[in-house]
Amino acid sequence: MRAWTIASQDDDLRLSDVPGPTLQGGGVLVEVLAAHIPEYTKAVVSGNRGGLPVPLTLGVACIGRVIDVAPDVFHLAPGDIVVDTALLDAGDGDEILVGWVGLGGSGAGSGRTDRMREVWHDGVFAEQALCAKETLVKLPGAQDHPDPARLSFLPWLSIAAGGLRAAGPLTGRDVAVVGATGQLGGAAVLVALAQGAATVTAVGRNQEALERLAGLGPRVRVHRLTGDRAKDAAGIGPVDVALDALGATPTADATMAAYDSLRVRGTMVLIGGVRQNLTIPYGDLMHRRITLRGSWMADDETVATVWNLIRSGLLDLSVLEPLTVGLDDPAAALDLAERTSGLSFVTLVP
Repeated sequence: MRAWTIASQDDDLRLSDVPGPTLQGGGVLVEVLAAHIPEYTKAVVSGNRGGLPVPLTLGVACIGRVIDVAPDVFHLAPGDIVVDTALLDAGDGDEILVGWVGLGGSGAGSGRTDRMREVWHDGVFAEQALCAKETLVKLPGAQDHPDPARLSFLPWLSIAAGGLRAAGPLTGRDVAVVGATGQLGGAAVLVALAQGAATVTAVGRNQEALERLAGLGPRVRVHRLTGDRAKDAAGIGPVDVALDALGATPTADATMAAYDSLRVRGTMVLIGGVRQNLTIPYGDLMHRRITLRGSWMADDETVATVWNLIRSGLLDLSVLEPLTVGLDDPAAALDLAERTSGLSFVTLVP
């Protein structure tokens, strides 16, 4: 089969002809229907996001059709449509993303995560993939979904939903999404609207992306970041929930502006890639009774909930702009992905 592979830490991503995956215990063989290529994939390949367990087939998360299952897999059958979340959890904070960078818990890894990556290291940017049964969630009724390319955004929507879930029910509450002009932030805006938020304030720097988000409906407000913490806090809030989905930033000012925008008893959830330390004022956190939480990836229940929102029509994927690529030119696909933002994303359809 054809796949996007990386042979060593200093190797480029390349299209290769490789043997098709062989079924093994605890495994599920899937035909890859569509896989979202995150905007920052080029940084992953270059090593700027951590070490990859090379050699490997790259790729995190996809929509697939089950071809075959190992004898010890009972919840799936050939023909089922599934989402591969790539999240393999052995408990006690030992979590890996198969075919990708990123470790759960402290992020430092352990002997157990090393062994997990030895057994399960190949991702889904290929015609077929062997997935650990724990990374797959069945999507009832998805065989009738007309557009797997759009549906490949489901893992991103689920990560956003996991963060919003940590804040409690959203119905009737005012929500701000910081970094809304990125793909994870754009996903969060869609999920918050689908879950009944009274208002969703989309916060970011990309004016074009903000205008597109504003077009989603009257419940969406937008705030373009100024770099002035006090002005940004006033423009964002007051809100009940602030979700930080920012990527790497030179300062934590935007994140702290969102913290400042919270009402008394508000909740802030961090799901992004900010590489800064946050200086949280003890007295303010205490007296305003603020809740500060972190959220990473999404559990199976959250994934199923998002699928049900899509299936019921409460979360409309027609607002997405998937840019479809094939396997032929991985470098061009990564360049295209790097230029996308918000509700625009690149999806690989092998």
